[in-house]
Amino acid sequence: MPDLIFPAVAPDPDPPARPARRRLRRRWWGLILTLLLVGAALGLWFGLPIRTVTVDGNVRLSPARVQTLAGLSPDFGWLYYGAWRARGLLGSPWVQSATVTRTFPDAVHIQLTERTAYARLRRLDGVVVAIAADGTVLPGALNTAKLPLISGWGPDRLPEMLRVLRALSRYNVQSVAYSPTGLTLTVAGKEASSRVWTGDVQALLKYAESISMYPNHKISIYPWGVSVQE
Repeated sequence: MPDLIFPAVAPDPDPPARPARRRLRRRWWGLILTLLLVGAALGLWFGLPIRTVTVDGNVRLSPARVQTLAGLSPDFGWLYYGAWRARGLLGSPWVQSATVTRTFPDAVHIQLTERTAYARLRRLDGVVVAIAADGTVLPGALNTAKLPLISGWGPDRLPEMLRVLRALSRYNVQSVAYSPTGLTLTVAGKEASSRVWTGDVQALLKYAESISMYPNHKISIYPWGVSVQE
C-alpha cells in the first residue's frame, strides 16, 4: 500500500506591515488632534480674560474682598469661570446668597445678598458675638449694642429663641434668657421694663398681647393663662 503523501505546507508569510502603519498613523492623528484641542483651550483662556467685574448688594464686604472670595482675577479665563470657582463666596459668613452672571466677552457681575446683625449672643464662655437671623456668627459686626441679647444655659435653644424674637418683633425685646425650665424676656416700656416669664413657648406666642396690655409689669405666662404682678 503506497505511503500517503501530503503536500508541503509553506510557512505563513510575515504579517503585512500595512495594518501596523495604519495604527501608527492613527496615533499620530490622535496626538495632533489633542495638541490642537489643547492649543485652542489655551487660546480661549488667554484670548478671553476677565476684564470687567461689577459687584452689587455688598455693604459689609468691599468689592475687592468679594472678588477675592469669588476667585476673580484678570488672568483667569472668562470662558472657564463658573459656579465651582464662585463657590468661595459662600465661605464668608456675611454672604447669604450670590448670583453670578457672565456677559460675553469679558464681564462678570456679582449680585450679593448679605446677612445683617439681628441679635447678640452671649456664649457659654461669656463672650458676646453678633449673629444673623439664621444664627450665623458675624465677626466684626458694628453698632450692635441695641440688639436684643440672647443668653442661657442647658441644651442649646438658639433656633427657638430666634423664632421667639421674630414672632415678637413688634415688641421692644431687649433680652431673652433661657434655661431647661423656661425663658425670661425683658421688654422695654415707656417708663420701665417688663419682665416676662414662661415655661411654654407656644403659650407665650398665644398670649403675647399681654405684653402690651400690662406694660411695666412682671408677667408670667402659662398654658392656661396669664399672671400679672406690679
